[in-house]
Amino acid sequence: MAVFGLAGLLRIRRLKEERAAYEMVRARSRASELAHERHQLLDQLDDHAHEARDVQGIHAIAAARASTSGMLADLEALSATQRRLVADAEDAHREARRDVRAVEKLEEKHDATERETELRGEQTILDELASRARHRLQREAPE
Repeated sequence: MAVFGLAGLLRIRRLKEERAAYEMVRARSRASELAHERHQLLDQLDDHAHEARDVQGIHAIAAARASTSGMLADLEALSATQRRLVADAEDAHREARRDVRAVEKLEEKHDATERETELRGEQTILDELASRARHRLQREAPE
């Protein structure tokens, strides 16, 4: 059976697809971490909602809320950037998978053609053997 001529290209494309899949998982993981951090910050904002007993307590709560809401704004910006990175990574993985699939289809076609050629050769041999056997039987048969 002949070797598939694009086997090297297929290996390279599969490696690229694996890399794109890794990057996609990594981007999704980071997005998940950011969502968890956001959830924790929102919980912190709720924790500061207790009543203050004096002016200093009110100032402390206001400072904590201002700090937390600033961190939340930064986290929201990071999350938006991460969502774009996830979308880009998913697109890159989809494209890499499509490239692999295109070469895999060529490989499947090559394999089918090779099997067909091999079977055709076997059939030719079988036909030749049957023909020889028929001729031998005709010569040996009494007339």
